Amino acid sequence: MTRRRGFTEADVPDQSGKCLIVTGANTGVGFHVARVLAARGARVLLGCRDRGRAEAAMARIGRLTPGADLAFLPLDQADLASVRTAAELAGREPRLDALVNNAGVMIPPLTRTRQGFELQFGVNHLGCFALTALLLPKLAESAGRAVITASLAHRRGRIDWDDLNAEKGYRRFPRYRMSKLANALFLFELDRRLRAAGSPVTAVGCHPGLAGTELGRHAGPFRFVTALVNLAFNTPAMGAWPALQAATAPVTPGGYYGPTGLGEARGASGEAWRAPRGLDPAASRRLWELSVAMTGIDPGLAPAD
Repeated sequence: MTRRRGFTEADVPDQSGKCLIVTGANTGVGFHVARVLAARGARVLLGCRDRGRAEAAMARIGRLTPGADLAFLPLDQADLASVRTAAELAGREPRLDALVNNAGVMIPPLTRTRQGFELQFGVNHLGCFALTALLLPKLAESAGRAVITASLAHRRGRIDWDDLNAEKGYRRFPRYRMSKLANALFLFELDRRLRAAGSPVTAVGCHPGLAGTELGRHAGPFRFVTALVNLAFNTPAMGAWPALQAATAPVTPGGYYGPTGLGEARGASGEAWRAPRGLDPAASRRLWELSVAMTGIDPGLAPAD
């Protein structure tokens, strides 16, 4: 029996006529997601904070794919006003086939978003929640997909319900793991609510495995292992494969995709494992309600039960 090798960028189907948003697309995994989508003929909106870095990324992609259809979408997920503006701009596109929520931060010193939220929870979860919620109507027009990027780190995550905003204490790694568990719970609840509502939008999740990217730039001495991570595990280009599968391939609604080798740390993409705490309906509903209250943005989807 021949074992299927899994999904790589070579398996991404033609995307001509489609439009996709990739957040955090100027570097790392997000850059390679945008690069491959452009090479397959998609119009790609690069959701980034910095125009200069976004334009540099677009120039790199343009050299690889002359005539690539690319546009800069100003987006700072640490500012909900910027998220609203980005959603408004994206809503003017003729169509939107997928939102690839890739942007994130990892283990910075205690920092707060423009609205005062702890940065990791604010950017990785609340910004993702808000942007997705605002773009659901546009995605519905084309029966599109909302791709939520979690992490292997979600498996050890715990939601600190009594201190979501790190007012009582702050430890970098637990807060990162918490934000990634929040991504997994958001995916679970979003899928449940979309299906209960009969929405044409598909929610799907992914994780990149272990990939050496700029995400770990706050990790002190650990940042120097990036090259070793690229050698032993996934390069950023390989880390993009699960997001590409989630955005473009036949998927199971609510499915979760990641590398299939070495404990899901590296290799071609396929179905991935989620910790039971990421599939908890009570926790996912509680997080949803808190996210609506914290952001002031309601996706307008009733609970599934």
